[in-house]
Amino acid sequence: MIPIMDSKRQYAKIGDKLEEAVVEVMRSGSYILGKNNKAFEEEMAAYCGTKYAVALNSGTDALHVALRALDIGKGDEVITTAFTFVATTEAIGIVGAKPVFAYIDKDTFNIDPEKIEALITPNTKAIIPVHLYGQPCEMDKIMDIAKRHNLHVIEDACQGIGSEYKGQKVGSFGTFGCFSFYPTKNLGTMGDGGMLVMNDEKLRDRVVALRNHGGAVRYYHDEIGVNSRLDEIQAAILRVKLPYVDEWNAARKANAEYYNELFADCDEVETPVELHDTKCIYHQYTVKVPNRDQVFDKMRENGVGVMLYYPVPLHMQKVHKYLNIPEMSLPNTVEDTKVVMSLPMFPEITKEEQETVAKTLKAIVRGEL
Repeated sequence: MIPIMDSKRQYAKIGDKLEEAVVEVMRSGSYILGKNNKAFEEEMAAYCGTKYAVALNSGTDALHVALRALDIGKGDEVITTAFTFVATTEAIGIVGAKPVFAYIDKDTFNIDPEKIEALITPNTKAIIPVHLYGQPCEMDKIMDIAKRHNLHVIEDACQGIGSEYKGQKVGSFGTFGCFSFYPTKNLGTMGDGGMLVMNDEKLRDRVVALRNHGGAVRYYHDEIGVNSRLDEIQAAILRVKLPYVDEWNAARKANAEYYNELFADCDEVETPVELHDTKCIYHQYTVKVPNRDQVFDKMRENGVGVMLYYPVPLHMQKVHKYLNIPEMSLPNTVEDTKVVMSLPMFPEITKEEQETVAKTLKAIVRGEL
């Protein structure tokens, strides 16, 4: 089976450095909020082009804590997309706010800026654009809307580390940028991990307190917080990996371009669209195919580890049934979720493996397999 991703190949290249870093932490006796945590925050802020970064224990908590830090809660509305992982709206629900789903662009799968403004009400407090599959959203348009309506922008960049819009890294546009370091991410650790980046010092201080039971000083608690600290072992692992992330993203980009070449003669496979002036980091390489479910099954039967990311849009999930949103109120979302399929994509995939993936998919969609 050609896997959708293979973390063991990455480990084979840098495993010695990772083991050395982990052993150093174990011998240090300092396992929570130590030197690696602080250093990684500084390194991530520098990488993203922001003043501050605060490490957390997941991308989900990054979204949740960002909303908490902005005092968004019951009665408030947050505009986002229904084509994403549930963590985006889970965070909105945890604070008691209401998700409001916008149209997506059928080609990029990202929120359509032209459809946002009509959804704004007096209760709207924020916009959460999701840089899905590593494709940057049109952040200049989104930021312009937010500025004119006095709204916060919380970037869900959990799939987008290193991607850029017009030369600026995603996560650095909004009030907050949220990142996940889940093992399958372009920068993944060996457990859970997350990060918030920001430019406002007061918000940084609020997040630091919220992640540690709501107190800036030990044993003095100012509000209800959470326990959301990135442990030292995960921070050490991420510090080893961060210097490689641009190299790995470049490899993903090259792999995506090779897939594009391989499918150039196949009209039945619609390859990803990358907007002008963007740098997509291809967290996933996602195509559109006819008869997707049957094609998916046949691909796996023939040894290709394809994946269906988000086959049921969020407005149709049981968790959001209370919103009473008609299925076809978001036609682009519904139509895309029925035809998309992600192909094996990771820096170390070989050209031979890609050729096998493409040959198999083309044969299936043409009825030859």
